[in-house]
Amino acid sequence: MLTRHSWQSRKLFQTVLLSVTVLLSMSVWFSASAVIPQLTRAWSLSASQQAWMTMAVQLGFVVGALMGALYNLSDRIPATRLIGLSTLVGGGATALFAFSGTGPGGAIALRFVTGVAMAGVYPPGMKVMASWCREDRGLCIGVLVGALTLGSGLPHLLNGLAGGSGGIPPWQWVMGGTAALAGLAALPALTLMQMGPHGVIAGSFNWRHALEGFTHPGARAANIGYFGHMWELYAMWAWAPILLLAAYEEAGWSPTAARFSAFGLFVVGAAACILAGYWADRVGRVRVTSLSLTVSGACCLGVGFLFHSPVALTLVCLVWGFAVIADSAQFSALVSEETNPAWTGTTLQVQTSTGFLITMVSLQLLPWLVDRIGFEWAFSFLALGPAVALLYRRHSGA
Repeated sequence: MLTRHSWQSRKLFQTVLLSVTVLLSMSVWFSASAVIPQLTRAWSLSASQQAWMTMAVQLGFVVGALMGALYNLSDRIPATRLIGLSTLVGGGATALFAFSGTGPGGAIALRFVTGVAMAGVYPPGMKVMASWCREDRGLCIGVLVGALTLGSGLPHLLNGLAGGSGGIPPWQWVMGGTAALAGLAALPALTLMQMGPHGVIAGSFNWRHALEGFTHPGARAANIGYFGHMWELYAMWAWAPILLLAAYEEAGWSPTAARFSAFGLFVVGAAACILAGYWADRVGRVRVTSLSLTVSGACCLGVGFLFHSPVALTLVCLVWGFAVIADSAQFSALVSEETNPAWTGTTLQVQTSTGFLITMVSLQLLPWLVDRIGFEWAFSFLALGPAVALLYRRHSGA
């Protein structure tokens, strides 16, 4: 029989192991987005093709998440093994992108495969984490989302390191590096990762329950908030680094410094997830999410107008990077608390899939706006998401 000390040590080991696995595997998500300038130069990408380098991953994730829910893959296949195998697939697709000599069309298809694979990492990862955490589940989920956030920023770190003293980093090696990190992440998932004692068998996906998150007032408010958050989040993650790079180059600053600054957005975001999870359990999730939406929405409105002031731009982007992700895990927690536990899995799948579909609109819209009205005004359109979420919450009183 395990003592309390040995149980806590085992729990800590497994939660750290899972977090590191998610951190490394998620490095492939934005691997193409981080090297958009290099890919545009090499392949003469249009604004639409640039957007699809990220949108294809989003679409693949939606398809993969829905297929996983419909067929209960994380119950048919042990969740830990599913994470390991999916990580290998995502790493393999990214390696093919980097070294197979494909053009834009093939690259976008491989990005879609990567998104499908990531759906086999993050949702099952939530299940594994929940199996080890009960009273501190909010904090544990915050740690997991923090790992996802930091992992999503790793390509920008590799981009900065590969750029040396200011040269153009070879995009093949940046993407190849993330593929290697994903391959490394698969090893502990397949050999050391285990489910905890609080795991449950998920119920079958049922379309009759899919609208529970929209019919219950509290859950509906949380979903509207989540959708507004997602309108902003992935467009910011994909294009704020491009904004920083363009501003630094305009000012004659080192592009390598811009890439490291871009990585900083994800570092502060990872810290925000943990801190928000801690405080939400103490001051309330609604208060934390409302503050996060307000701050990030304000950043949307002002960030583009700081294009010619790189220092101020960097500081505001860091604040934005903190606020834009702090509320993410809390919206999911709110939905899980406001819906019938018998079909929480279904409502969360609907929430996540709808949210990622929304990201495809803003991801496509932003580069089109940049081409036509410039950085100054383009980013202000992202404030529509937080504004709608806050207005709905005030109107509904939820």
